[in-house]
Amino acid sequence: MSKNIGQFRFSRQTSHFGTDSTPTFWQKVHLDPWLLMLLFVTALSGLGILYSASAQDMGLFLKQTLSFSIAFTVMIVMAQIPPSIYRNFTPFFYVMGIFLLILVEIIGEIRLGAQRWIKIPGFGSVQPSEFMKLGMPMLAAWFLSRRELPPKLPTVFITLILILIPVLLIAKQPDLGTSLLVASSGLFVLFLSGLPWWMIGTATAIFIPFVLISWEYLLHDYQKRRVMTLLDPEADALGDGWNIMQSKTAIGSGGMTGKGYLEGTQSHLHFLPEGHTDFIIAAFSEEFGLIGVCLLMFLYFCILLRVLYLAYINTQVYGRLLCGAIAMSFFVYVFVNAGMVAGILPVVGVPLPFISYGGTALITLMASFGLVMSMSSHN
Repeated sequence: MSKNIGQFRFSRQTSHFGTDSTPTFWQKVHLDPWLLMLLFVTALSGLGILYSASAQDMGLFLKQTLSFSIAFTVMIVMAQIPPSIYRNFTPFFYVMGIFLLILVEIIGEIRLGAQRWIKIPGFGSVQPSEFMKLGMPMLAAWFLSRRELPPKLPTVFITLILILIPVLLIAKQPDLGTSLLVASSGLFVLFLSGLPWWMIGTATAIFIPFVLISWEYLLHDYQKRRVMTLLDPEADALGDGWNIMQSKTAIGSGGMTGKGYLEGTQSHLHFLPEGHTDFIIAAFSEEFGLIGVCLLMFLYFCILLRVLYLAYINTQVYGRLLCGAIAMSFFVYVFVNAGMVAGILPVVGVPLPFISYGGTALITLMASFGLVMSMSSHN
């Protein structure tokens, strides 16, 4: 089986949830204690960071605390569900996600020129594109696990079509950042399934002219400005370059050890736009410096390694592909947000996991870790 998994080179071995001894408490509740501990520590850190970055806005802090409570509950519940149920209902989840994306085009709320949300009376607004971050890798893993691996060209072609449908719907909202994340989550599954290198090389050769065509005909003007601002933020220092310049100022002023908790000025004096959402790591860097950022990145790295390990020991193709893709997608979220805030990637509106304010993204993220625990604990 290991040769069919391709680049990840998963070997067949027994899960850490053994069958030759009395089940432990964690095995009975279908949770991974190491991953749970890492998530809990990161979540608590995120609440503290958010409280400071939001200029001690207690209302916003309480909302995020509620979101964390809901998200952890969702994760625990999802961990109890056997993988076979997820596998059987995956096509339904995907179709429902596509339906919601189409519904956004019809009745979605428009905010700041983007139509991405559906308003639910008495609950608030939800962003269906966030759920496709989970639905897309689930469907790709479901489809590929039912085919011969490494995948043949027709299988790859069908998988790419299944990925392209939600990506185009999300890009139309417009939401370039989320569309790229959804696309990457599906492509990671395809890569881990053992995609031949000649296919990867061919795709790379096609991708380069596609980027040029997209720049000319597909990207919106504001998206082009973001790319140009990345290259020279000082050219529009009071406009599109303001976010990046203030972010760099916050990061630089933090130095090695930072100014101290609740002592940041860029976010508290509102110089840093979106200081509690997409650019929250800049506010964190100002208060805790390079050392604090390195500690946060270490937490992320530990989460990544744990999920990769759980993927590696999984004995089912569906579980291996899905957990591996979730791990790699998590890395992309952190990398894109950090690169965006540091001014080495365009601003695409990707939140920092566990730290940025936002309920829907947080619940989706914790649901993905619930899936990982389900795949490993029911192994």
